[in-house]
Amino acid sequence: MEERYNNNSLAENKVLILYILNKINREITDSDLLKIISPINNINYFYFRDLLIDLVESKLVGTYTKEEQNVYEITPEGKNSLELTIDMLPGIIKLKADNIFKQELFAIANEESISAEYIPESENDYTVKCKIVENNKTIFELKIFAGSNEQARKISDNWRKNAKDIYPKIMNLLNQ
Repeated sequence: MEERYNNNSLAENKVLILYILNKINREITDSDLLKIISPINNINYFYFRDLLIDLVESKLVGTYTKEEQNVYEITPEGKNSLELTIDMLPGIIKLKADNIFKQELFAIANEESISAEYIPESENDYTVKCKIVENNKTIFELKIFAGSNEQARKISDNWRKNAKDIYPKIMNLLNQ
């Protein structure tokens, strides 16, 4: 389906983002917000990012960093703007948004995120950070020293593949 970039669809898509942020009523990452928004109106990532940046710059959406991720939430100005512009959003889009919102928010809330990254400290010193996030809260984080890029990459890859096995073992050892 071809996207329309005219002024009406631009405004409609901004109102849609405000509508979803208002329904969520908490902070959300841009990737999770995109998971909810894109199936509703066929918005691609780059167009979505432009819309979100416009909303942030106009102070209708607030952003801050939480646990090293940018999160977004509707501001009081955004709520006021939504009240004035909600009628721009066609009823069928609201219905679709409500249905997809419930499905995706449930999936996002139950999603467990396992991540690993390595940061060079010097040529042969790396800090590897392994992390598990549930419901937007870090439940486990481990920082490890690695003596080479290869070792750092191997630790990161193994964590991503095996965290579900490694985490309970660590917790069992710590709880003995």
